[in-house]
Amino acid sequence: MIRKVFAKSAFFLRIIFVVGLFLILIIGGFTYRHIYNLTDSTKQVVSTYKVNVELEKVISYLKDAENGHRNYILTKDTTYLEPYLSAREKVNESFAELKEIANHGENQEENLKVLSKYIDALFTNFSETSTFISGDETLSEAFKTNFFEEKIIMDSIRQKVNEMIDFENSLLKKHQEQYQSNLKFTPLFLYLVLLITLVLIIISYYKINVDFKNIRLINSQLLIFKEAAVQLEIIGKHGNWVWHIDKEKYTFSDNLYRVLGEKPGSFVPTFENFISFVHPEDKEKFAKDVEDMMKNEDLPFIYYRIVQKDGTIKHIKGYGKLLINNEGEKRIVGNITDISDEIERFLEIEERNLELEKNNAELSEFNYVASHDLQEPLRKIQTFISRLEEKEAKNLSSFGSQYLERIKVSATRMRLLIDDLLQFSRTNKPDKEFVLTNLNELLENAKQDVTETILEKKAIITNDVLPTVLVIPFQVHQLFLNLLSNSLKYSKTAEAPVIKIEYSLINSKDDHNLINVSKSNYHKITFSDNGIGFEQQYAEQIFELFNRLHNKQEYSGTGVGLSICKKIIDNHNGVITAQGEPQVGSIFKIYLPE
Repeated sequence: MIRKVFAKSAFFLRIIFVVGLFLILIIGGFTYRHIYNLTDSTKQVVSTYKVNVELEKVISYLKDAENGHRNYILTKDTTYLEPYLSAREKVNESFAELKEIANHGENQEENLKVLSKYIDALFTNFSETSTFISGDETLSEAFKTNFFEEKIIMDSIRQKVNEMIDFENSLLKKHQEQYQSNLKFTPLFLYLVLLITLVLIIISYYKINVDFKNIRLINSQLLIFKEAAVQLEIIGKHGNWVWHIDKEKYTFSDNLYRVLGEKPGSFVPTFENFISFVHPEDKEKFAKDVEDMMKNEDLPFIYYRIVQKDGTIKHIKGYGKLLINNEGEKRIVGNITDISDEIERFLEIEERNLELEKNNAELSEFNYVASHDLQEPLRKIQTFISRLEEKEAKNLSSFGSQYLERIKVSATRMRLLIDDLLQFSRTNKPDKEFVLTNLNELLENAKQDVTETILEKKAIITNDVLPTVLVIPFQVHQLFLNLLSNSLKYSKTAEAPVIKIEYSLINSKDDHNLINVSKSNYHKITFSDNGIGFEQQYAEQIFELFNRLHNKQEYSGTGVGLSICKKIIDNHNGVITAQGEPQVGSIFKIYLPE
């Protein structure tokens, strides 16, 4: 349970860690993107600025060339040609720079090509005009035409430069708008991500704090459990050991040393040191059992003896189980228990069992004597009483006849008592064989045994159909016979006995008489009569041996019959109850497990 709780907690923290790491990566990515966009925008601004500067330089150089060329036309002073001559070289340098930095698509490249043609045309025009000046043809129509084309070309150059500057400015504006849009969204997104990260950190902190409290509580419980385990080891005379097979290392608990009769930690925990305590006659078997532990995951209990240093021999019960962890490391975890007291008790029980067997044999011998040797002189006494009645009854006085009758009744009661005791002892015999039996047959046989009494008292017996049940047949026959005899014996003098035998299959939960029973369903057989009944306060006593509720002069019997019934029901793991009301009748309920 503890392992599952911490596994879930660790899994939860791993998820939070992964999510947090993912969010940090997202923040880093957006930060990098934001910086990259800012750098790109800066490059765009710088690039546009450089392009515009170079374009302005081109225009400026061309204007200088144009002005110098015009001053030369007017004055024919060659010193004015210096700006014109240097302008070409400067324009070429700026134009080369523009090709490097004005890399903004095909449109701008096309503009550079057109601008290059215009500049070439302008300088060609300058050269042609210079030719007219050297030939002093400044007033010719061709010169005028050429001079006018110079103005048109210069205007075209200015227009194209303005187009290029406008294009660069439009690109710059577009990049700035996109950058501003990103700049507005990025802080909000970063704030939300940071807020989520902060929430996750707070949750993680709370979870770690809760886990820490749980760990402290569990550690406290483990300390208590460890101390309790130590005390249990001492009380139960247990000892634990661990054998780390791969490392060839052993660990013994403190109480294992005590079981061996030594102080904790008094010797190094090794196999050789431990086996030195094993009884010489058990060492070979013990070593083999330990070897089997390495081959099998677990073994049944092993038993051996140890000899303490003072010579005391202890009987030990041991157990070991092979465990392999995720790294493939093997170890055997074992337990030893001092069972010397159990062995002593077992020997005592064995001795008592032998005494009981001897007593049972003597009891069987007594039963034999009771059934043969005691009954034989009793039969002779009854025979002589019978002959005395036949031949000497007339010669006896009234007191003699009265004494003879008492002797006769006592001998009869003695005969019944011996028969009942034999029957009771018979129900205690261990050789009880359960057979699937039809109870209707046993009931009919019991009726046949008391047929004479039924006819004599004109008894009416009705019964339901009884089931087929797993029982000890002769005992259940005796049960039915005793209950029928009991109802017939204690019937009313002036009223014919009416005996009803009813059957039903019930659940133990539905009957208050079935409390703390092992089975769910029971066969319920009820014997009810209209006899003299009894006081309900004696409902338990009537099942006790030799217990009689009525005077022996009024009703014959020995007080053993119902005791036999109780014993028979106990042998069948059932329940029997009695319910009575004086001068109304008796009800006996029998419960046999299904």
